[in-house]
Amino acid sequence: MAPIVALAGGVGAARFLRGVVRAASPDDVVVIVNTGDDREFYGVHVSPDVDIVTYTLAGRVDSERGYGLDGDGFAVIDALAALGHETWFRLGDRDLATALHRTIRLREGAGLAAITDEIRRAFGVRPRILPMSEDPCPTFVELEGGRRVHFEEYLARDGAPDDVRAVDLSAARAACPAPGVLDALAAARVVLVCPSNPIVSIGPILAVGGVRDAVTASHAPVVAISPIIAGAPVKGPADRLLRGVGIEVSARGVASLYRGVVRGFVVDSRDADQAPAIEALGMRTTSTDTWMRDPDASTRLAGEVLDFAASLG
Repeated sequence: MAPIVALAGGVGAARFLRGVVRAASPDDVVVIVNTGDDREFYGVHVSPDVDIVTYTLAGRVDSERGYGLDGDGFAVIDALAALGHETWFRLGDRDLATALHRTIRLREGAGLAAITDEIRRAFGVRPRILPMSEDPCPTFVELEGGRRVHFEEYLARDGAPDDVRAVDLSAARAACPAPGVLDALAAARVVLVCPSNPIVSIGPILAVGGVRDAVTASHAPVVAISPIIAGAPVKGPADRLLRGVGIEVSARGVASLYRGVVRGFVVDSRDADQAPAIEALGMRTTSTDTWMRDPDASTRLAGEVLDFAASLG
């Protein structure tokens, strides 16, 4: 069967995907994940969004934080801190082992897509997980006063300040899609744009050479779920980043970023009054409760989104 293909990044996407694999056959799901957050920490290659998706679909994620491994320890990071190293990026011990495996395999000449698949299989995850690119694609945030920082520095080190002036996706625009990405989009029976940060999670994926064109050329219905509910993100700094690039912090504002790419747009019931403005952008809309409080809520939402996609033909 043609796959359900999801564009994903971050905690919101992982929680939604948890529902997708319960509402559909997990073997039919392919997830294309943002790698704009990737960076070397402590000498190892960390892929934060890839790991969040992998750990969540494996049922191993730290549910309170939404990332990292449940029950992980921090002995290595605490020891590094005692030796005087900066440890603002808190990588757990078993999480570090994942990143160390990735680093070893990269140095052996393996590609990031193959390594991601190795890790996915090791964690018993059935949906395929593809990095958006095997090329370096760092996302940078430009702040007041001319400061320019990597997204993880902006988020984890600096606490996501509000003085955003621009987001630089030039590295993603210069990158090539990872093996399997364009093939998955060409074969898709539905494309889901997860309720992720549209600027730094979905934006980098669509910026990679050929990906936006492949999505828009797809014969499959393309449906996005708004990550904004009643004027605020459920989690993360989407509001600060949207304001920083001059986009309204609303479901309507997110929809404007997907104009020409998405055919269907799902908003929370509290934002149903924005449907006419979103439909004026050329998208059909539907509203429902999009707050994913638990796995059952994620499954219900995923089922409704897939039904909506099917109605688009």
